Amino acid sequence: MSILINKNTKVLVQGITGKEGQKACSSMREYGTQVIAGVRPGKGGEFVEGVPVFNSVKEAMLAHPDISTTTIYVPPFAAKEAILEAIENNISIINTIVERIPIQDTAYCLAAAREKNIRLIGPSSLGYISPGEGRIGVVGGPLALANEVFQAGSVGVISRSGGMTNELSWQIRKAGLGQSTAVHVGGDLLMGTTYADLLKLFEQDIQTKAVVIFGEHGGGYEFEIVEMIKNKEYTKPLAVYIGGKFANLFPEGMNIGHAGAIVEKGQSAEEKEYALKSVGVMIADTYDDLVVKIQPFA
Repeated sequence: MSILINKNTKVLVQGITGKEGQKACSSMREYGTQVIAGVRPGKGGEFVEGVPVFNSVKEAMLAHPDISTTTIYVPPFAAKEAILEAIENNISIINTIVERIPIQDTAYCLAAAREKNIRLIGPSSLGYISPGEGRIGVVGGPLALANEVFQAGSVGVISRSGGMTNELSWQIRKAGLGQSTAVHVGGDLLMGTTYADLLKLFEQDIQTKAVVIFGEHGGGYEFEIVEMIKNKEYTKPLAVYIGGKFANLFPEGMNIGHAGAIVEKGQSAEEKEYALKSVGVMIADTYDDLVVKIQPFA
């Protein structure tokens, strides 16, 4: 099994004719993912790497009603409209790499998605990959690198950082293990699909025996994990590394790195670690220690 994607997943690319959209289309198809349509207003009837382009999501869905996932590569000013168009057409999973989406636009889109039980992964997510099944977006990089880093296995990977999604997966592979699914959730202040959302999926996934998370200071999403474990909604081994311990040296409210990494009272790395430890989560002092902690269980 895997989460979010399998060999039968049919994918749409919104913004497919742009440079980044074409790159994503190529990366996914190289990995064996079924990219079957693209959207770019005014470009309907064209093809990108053999993939038909439509003027709207509605047109694409009429031609290919089995599309279940879309990945969005449009400029920030067009992101809200693109996401809402996907929601209106009932695409069940929406991944968006777009950065710098205004926070009010993200909040509006997340609310609209929740109303229709649609999963939004991102913003600013490079995507996700299930080795041997498929990938969404450009996570993993060029095919040769992706094949070197990722191999099917029993460890779920969740990361706030795109680069660390690859690095953690490489550490897992070097340890003789593999990944069930690796997800870059994105670094924005508002997270469309949270750690807790993904842990629920990993809990139900037979292939996944343990999960590692690369988190960061700022935001309160780690505290949702604490409540999940208290309620026995997640029971598998879990190791977490929270970056940014140096942030307590900076003034409250300072943004360090990602938009989501804002120093606020009650959300420091130390406070998160204390809460997670209290429910049995293994805390890594360094990111490469994540694999050491999880290895006996995977």
